[in-house]
Amino acid sequence: MRVALFELMRQYSRLKSELDPAISPVMERGSFILGENVSRFEEEVSEYCGVPHAVSVANGTDALELALKALGIGAGDEVITVPFTFIATTEAVCLNGAKPVMVDIEPATFNIDASRIEKKVTSKTKAIIPVHLFGQACDMDSVLDIAGKHGLKVIEDCAQAIGAEYKGRKVGSFGDIGCFSFFPSKNLGCFGDGGMVTTSDKSVADRLRMLRVHGQAQRYLHEIEGRNSRLDELQAAVLRVKLRHLEEWNAARRSNAAFYDKMFAGLAEKGRIILPCEAESRKHVYNIYNVRTADRDGLRKYLSSREIGTAIYYPVPLHLQPVYKNFGWKKGDFPVSEKACGEVLAIPVYPELKNDEIEYTADCVKDFLEGQA
Repeated sequence: MRVALFELMRQYSRLKSELDPAISPVMERGSFILGENVSRFEEEVSEYCGVPHAVSVANGTDALELALKALGIGAGDEVITVPFTFIATTEAVCLNGAKPVMVDIEPATFNIDASRIEKKVTSKTKAIIPVHLFGQACDMDSVLDIAGKHGLKVIEDCAQAIGAEYKGRKVGSFGDIGCFSFFPSKNLGCFGDGGMVTTSDKSVADRLRMLRVHGQAQRYLHEIEGRNSRLDELQAAVLRVKLRHLEEWNAARRSNAAFYDKMFAGLAEKGRIILPCEAESRKHVYNIYNVRTADRDGLRKYLSSREIGTAIYYPVPLHLQPVYKNFGWKKGDFPVSEKACGEVLAIPVYPELKNDEIEYTADCVKDFLEGQA
């Protein structure tokens, strides 16, 4: 049996009767940039996330970079975040001229260890970027308490976590800004790249709208330097259709994760595998289902031989990436992140996954790990 890590065509096949009629009018009107679908989608995301303002951009990386720029964070400033995330998080900081300051993660959730944040705060610190990694919210009470105490901005990296909740509230509604990605493999993915920024501050939303169109509030009158970062009408039309299904898909991901948890319970009890956890007061939406085991590479090779798709998120922590060698970070600086990089393996969890595919994947994992006993 072949089981892909992602199977995007299954989703398209199920939605074809909704997607095609949504796309055709865009083509017929010939209006492709910042049109009706973009405006309506922003309103719908705003309502879904429970925030007053949502501003669409070209991708999730731009969402982070423009968020920092909109908050006035730049040269000489420091931004606290984690080494166990995709590089877009720190790229956005560096591209604004600021410096990323690393804090290690919690071993169970992979999210920022809030107990370590305050000791990294200096007079140059201007913001914290908590990353809701793999679909689970960070400990936002602790993050917000520290930010409030020191007058710091909070930018939520929600790229993998749309629909995730902390104490009954959606991510992207806690900080000064929330940043989302609509890359095709995300829980809400478009037919290309797309991103969104959410905020409760109208002045920040207005500035973001200027930044995404070359810093202009009206055509050819540029008040600030911005860039071209616009979600197009075709992607917005696709995303509007998909947003209506997001809660159903997130529920399916949670169900698939629970199925795996049940299948792996014996291995977990024996300490052969570590499963994802859902921390207290959180609603995990499992953009990625990671198992952890000491022989991760052996397991991955075995699953590949059984035609099961896997991925490693992430094999090298950011503090050890060649591009950041000038910061002086070294191996051992963030041991929890480094250990996670050596053990995590993502297995299929997408909503359209069939029960027999989950069983086959789980059985293959069990066969490999039990064979090591």
